[in-house]
Amino acid sequence: MKFFSTSAIRELDAYTIEHEPIASIDLMERAARALTDAILSRYAGCAFAVFAGPGNNGGDGLAVARMLYNAGCRVCVWLVNPKGKLSPDCAVNLERLAECGIPVTEIKDRFSMPAIDHDTVILDALFGSGLNKPVNNGIFADVIRGINASGCRVVAVDMPSGLMGEDNALHDAAVIEASHTLTLQFPKLSLLMPENAGYVGRMEILEIGLSGEGMEKMASCFHYTDEKDIKPLFKLRGIHSHKGEYGRALLVAGSKGMAGASVLAARGALRSGVGLLTLHVPACNNPIVQVAVPEAMTSIDGNECSFSDFIETSKYNAVAVGPGLGQSSKSEKALLHLIGNSRVPMVLDADALNILARNPGYLSRLPQGSIITPHPGEFVRLTGVGGTRLESIERAARLAKENNICVVLKGAYTVVVAPDGNLHFNTTGNPGMATGGSGDVLTGIILALLAQGYSSVDAARIGAYMHGLAGDLAAAAKGEISLVAGDIVEYLPAAFKSVT
Repeated sequence: MKFFSTSAIRELDAYTIEHEPIASIDLMERAARALTDAILSRYAGCAFAVFAGPGNNGGDGLAVARMLYNAGCRVCVWLVNPKGKLSPDCAVNLERLAECGIPVTEIKDRFSMPAIDHDTVILDALFGSGLNKPVNNGIFADVIRGINASGCRVVAVDMPSGLMGEDNALHDAAVIEASHTLTLQFPKLSLLMPENAGYVGRMEILEIGLSGEGMEKMASCFHYTDEKDIKPLFKLRGIHSHKGEYGRALLVAGSKGMAGASVLAARGALRSGVGLLTLHVPACNNPIVQVAVPEAMTSIDGNECSFSDFIETSKYNAVAVGPGLGQSSKSEKALLHLIGNSRVPMVLDADALNILARNPGYLSRLPQGSIITPHPGEFVRLTGVGGTRLESIERAARLAKENNICVVLKGAYTVVVAPDGNLHFNTTGNPGMATGGSGDVLTGIILALLAQGYSSVDAARIGAYMHGLAGDLAAAAKGEISLVAGDIVEYLPAAFKSVT
């Protein structure tokens, strides 16, 4: 699904109010009901302490406080209002609290954190996604730091207060450290960034009925890839089809002591529907892969220990290079020759990216429709610049556009960066997949899809999604701690079956 910048979300709110039509206070009530239902289903029997700000996020919080109170919960409310001015809808919800007889403590000029039992759940409704500057000092900073020091579980309403929707140059700013963020309608970009994970906690998206027509009309480069997006991308298999119709793929992988990487990538490819797979391996690894992956053919390099041959790729539909490759001078020369002479799309990962980082001019020589799949460290080596995840995404977007390639930035919420500027954030996967060989499996999956004729962007999106889904199924069966890359391959059939 598309998601939007915070400024665009305000426009979408306005569009919904005008075209549904619905009064803004009633839209707030709808959002509060979704929030309340989610809170009651997860924190049944708890007492709640609501900290509300003077804007519409505070209005959401006050409405939730009323609904929790009416549901029989113990609720205490603090309204932080140093300027003595409320948004119209926040003011209405303050009046509704008074009508219900719910006391509200208003905080205007100084704040001391009240004594709150550790079993109480704090609701953070100080600021929403519209915050446009860091909260460095003042009464709101005091409240945020008091909540963080309370030892209570904290549920953030839409956004952890102090966190901005997009760019976050926080430095010493105060930001709520939520254990659970209930964000409305869409994820917000900053909620997906690893630097903010300690503020966001567990993120959950709540549908509040913003206009579908408005979403369709409004342009956005941000996409949150879920099963509804992936399912229509799959191509149906014809009853009379044969293996030649599902692509011929070449996987160049492995070196002495690194045969396992080639095995994992090959198994990932074979479990992702490729018709014919050829593994190009150094001579020392041929006996290993012949036994470990009998469904694949092998092409044996002239070098005993590493990749060194100049390979002809015209008979293949796609080529992947990198897992376990090593970075010898012979492998570097062979890879650069392969890049310069291949006319079929390529997937570059692992040591292929490290070699490419030493030869950045070859990025522009990659065949049309190629894909690179760096993890954060590889991307830093490739670009020569560190920084935040958002800065990396921005650099990846430039790299993709300038070289007409697809960039897969691996990690939680893996980002598929298309050459047209669209950013696709993946929704599957778990921390158990942070294990050696996981990326090799992804390379094989994407290679198989690319060889079957999927576009580079679709191959990357489907690949990232199915890789993560298989990892989720494996974690559900075996736990995150014990998960290994081979488990991802093992659960790929179930993952594909569940989506197709």
